[in-house]
Amino acid sequence: MLGRLREHLLSQSIRNKLLLTAIACVLLPAAISLLTYNALTQEAVQRQAMSNAQDSLQLVNGSVTGLFKSMLNIANYIQVDADMNSYFKIINAGGSVSSEPYAAFVQEKNILEQLESLTVIGDKSYVTVLLTNGKTYTNYSTSDYNPVKLTREPWFWELDKLRGFQSYWVATRPTVFSMEKLDNPYQISVARTLRLDNGEIYGYIIVTVMENQVNAIFDRLSAGQEVMLVDRSNRILSHKDRNRIGQELEYQFPEHGGSAGSAVMKAGEAQYLVADQFIAFNDWRLVSVQPYKQAAVNISSIFKRVFLFQLVSFFFFLLLLITLLRAFTKPLVILGKVTAAVQTGNLDVRSGIRGQDEIGRLGFLFDQMLDRVKQMLAEVSETQARKRKAELRMLQAQINPHFLFNVLNSIRMKAMRGGDQDSAKMIGSLSRLLRMTITNENDDIHLHEEIDLITCYVELMNLRQKEEVELKLDITSEAFMIQVPRFFLQPIVENAIIHGLGQSRGMIAVRAVKLDGAFELSVEDDGNGMNEEELDQLRRSIHTYHDGILHGREELRSRFSGIGLPNVMERMRMVFGDGFRMDVRSRQGNGTQIVMRIPERGKASDV
Repeated sequence: MLGRLREHLLSQSIRNKLLLTAIACVLLPAAISLLTYNALTQEAVQRQAMSNAQDSLQLVNGSVTGLFKSMLNIANYIQVDADMNSYFKIINAGGSVSSEPYAAFVQEKNILEQLESLTVIGDKSYVTVLLTNGKTYTNYSTSDYNPVKLTREPWFWELDKLRGFQSYWVATRPTVFSMEKLDNPYQISVARTLRLDNGEIYGYIIVTVMENQVNAIFDRLSAGQEVMLVDRSNRILSHKDRNRIGQELEYQFPEHGGSAGSAVMKAGEAQYLVADQFIAFNDWRLVSVQPYKQAAVNISSIFKRVFLFQLVSFFFFLLLLITLLRAFTKPLVILGKVTAAVQTGNLDVRSGIRGQDEIGRLGFLFDQMLDRVKQMLAEVSETQARKRKAELRMLQAQINPHFLFNVLNSIRMKAMRGGDQDSAKMIGSLSRLLRMTITNENDDIHLHEEIDLITCYVELMNLRQKEEVELKLDITSEAFMIQVPRFFLQPIVENAIIHGLGQSRGMIAVRAVKLDGAFELSVEDDGNGMNEEELDQLRRSIHTYHDGILHGREELRSRFSGIGLPNVMERMRMVFGDGFRMDVRSRQGNGTQIVMRIPERGKASDV
C-alpha cells in the first residue's frame, strides 16, 4: 500500500506535490500540537491553580506573620527596656525602688501603664510578666485570671531551656481568661525568659492572643479556601470551625525543606488542591484546602476557549494556504508546458513570465536562455578552435626546454671528442642543474632533490675555480623526505664557497637530523669566520630584511651576499611560519655555521 501511495505521489505534478506537502506539513504538526496542547492543558491548569493557591495563601501568611510579629515585638520591648528590667530585678531580689511607699506605688503604676500601652494599637494582647519570687505584672485584671497559675501549665518548665531572645510558642489551648471564654474559647501564646547577667532566670514574659484573631484573617483573605494553622505534628491550631481545633490534619505533606509547597491530593472520590507555607518565627505552617474543580474551573474555561480559537484559526489558514499555493504555483505550470515544447525542438516558444520573485526571474532567465542557444552553439565552435591552438602552444612550450637540453648534450659530446674533459664535465653538470630546475613545476621539493641541486652546483663551482671544495653530507633518512622550498640551500652554499672559503680549498658540511617535532639542518664551512661585530650585523640583517633590501652596513656585502641569507629567511618564514628559526654561529679563524630549525608540516609552531 505504501508503494502504491509513493508511486501515486511521484506521478503528480509539482503543483499537486507542493499542495499535498504543504497540507501535510501544516495538518500533521497542527493536529499533533492541538492534541498535545489538550493533553498538557490539565498540567498547565494544575500548575496555575497551585500558583493561585500559593498567592492567596501568601496574603494570609503575611497577616498571620504580622500578628505573631507584634507578639514578639511586645516581648522584645520588655526584654530590652533598661528601666523595666532594672525595676523587675530589684523587685525580684526583694528590694524596693524607693524607701517611700508612695514613690514605690507610682513606679509600679508606671510599669503597669507601660504594659497597657504596648497593646493600645492593634489586636488585643494579654501580657504577663511573672517574676520567680511570685510577683506578677499584667495588662489585665488578676481577678479575671491569676497569672501564677501559669506555673502549673505543662509547657511552663520548657522555658528554662530558652537562651537570649529564643521564644517558646504555646500551641492552641483553652482560653484561661474568664471574660473571653464565651466568645473566644482558644488562645495562642509566646513566652520568653528574663535573665540576670550571670544567666540566672529572674522572670518570664508571656504574650497571649485569642485564636479568633487568627481565623478572622482566614475568613478575610482566603477567598473560598479552607485555611488552617497546624503545628509540625499536623495538629490543627486554628480553624474557622472550632470543632476542628486539636484534630490531626488528614493530609500528609512530603518534606520540602521548609519552603512553600502545593499538591493535588485525593480524599475519597474527590480531589483537593492543598497548599502550605511555613511561618517565619516557629515550626508552624499555614495550610489551605480547596476542591480541585473549584480551583481550576476558571483557568480550565480559558484553556477551552483558546483551544476552540486555535481550531477555527487552523481551518481558516489551511484554506488560505491552499488558495495562495495554487496562485503561486501557476507560473510553474506554464514553465512546465514551455519546457515540454522545447523538448520537441521548438526553440521559438517563450514563457512570458515576469516578476520580481524567484519564479518571475526564472521565467525571464529561461526565455533569455532560449535566445542565447543559437549564439552559444557558435561560441562553442569558436572555443574548440581556440582550445586546439592553446594545446599546440603548450606542446611547443614543452619542446623548447628539451631542445635546449639536447643542444647542451651535443656540445658536451663534441667537447669530449675534442679531448676537453673539463668543459664536457662542466656542460654536463650545467645540463643536469637546468633539467632539475626547469622541468619540475612544483614550488616545494624533497630535501634529497635539493641536495642533488647543490651537489651539481658545487661541481660547477669546482670546475670554474682553481681549488676544489669538498662537500660532506650527513643527513638522516627521515630528513631526506621533508618538503622544502626549491633552491633554499644554494644561496647558503654560495656564501660558504665565495665568502667563507674565499674560493679556496676547504670543506662544506651539510647535516640534517630530527629533533622533537622539527628538523635541524646546518651548513658549516671551515673558512675564516667572522668577528663579533660582523656577526652581530649579519644577525640583524637577517631579521630586518624587507622587500629584498638588506638594511645592514655596506661592508657586510664583502663578507656575505647582499640578499642571500635574508632572502632564505624570508622564504622559509613564508612557508613554515614563525616556527622556522635561523641562527648564525661564527668565530674569527674557525669557520661559520648556519643552523636552521625547520618544523614538521602539520605540527604547531613554537612561539
